[in-house]
Amino acid sequence: MRVQDHLAQVPLFNELPSVDLDPIARGTTEINITRGDVVFRRGDPCTGFHVVVYGQIKLMFVSSTGDEKVVRLIGPGDSFGEALMFMGKDYIVTAQALSDTLLLHVSREALLSELERRPSVARKMLAGLSQRLHTLMGDVEAYSLRSGAQRVIGYLLKDPDMREGHPFRLEASKSVIASRLNLTPEHFSRILRDLTDRHFIRVRGREITVLNMGALVNYRG
Repeated sequence: MRVQDHLAQVPLFNELPSVDLDPIARGTTEINITRGDVVFRRGDPCTGFHVVVYGQIKLMFVSSTGDEKVVRLIGPGDSFGEALMFMGKDYIVTAQALSDTLLLHVSREALLSELERRPSVARKMLAGLSQRLHTLMGDVEAYSLRSGAQRVIGYLLKDPDMREGHPFRLEASKSVIASRLNLTPEHFSRILRDLTDRHFIRVRGREITVLNMGALVNYRG
């Protein structure tokens, strides 16, 4: 595996030419994670950030009673932990693998050393960080202004495999997706039943088929 090829897909680095990624790649290590394994826990020191090559990671808050609140689902080509790495802070969430996963760990020391040596790299990376901020602001807007049904519909419509009349599989369990959308599992299931009763979608376990794209897009719940 050529590490630079995977780093180039990360929003933080996609403005950089391959030659600028070589020293960063030398400070990157591969980590194989089995489904259910914890990558790090809240309070652990952040010594770099991670890139998902394949598999899936969930970031979550865990209460003292063991309840989970999923804040983000991370798939291939995406990364996590950059902000805390730059701030020199400990992790504020727990990361756990939802499937067997290959991660790249980019060393904070290697990255900061390259930024000090070549300030132009830092300027190019700002575009990637701005993209992440824009995405996070969109999530805040969705939680604050959209109904539960609109959140679920928006999630379904963003799936890359979603096409009208063609079944696709949810990327995670319904309970995990419900937590990610700031819904209870029961509320999430009720919304799916309502959309099914309206003949907008068909649900078979984790398999979803959109039956009426136009109606689904225009539904306001």
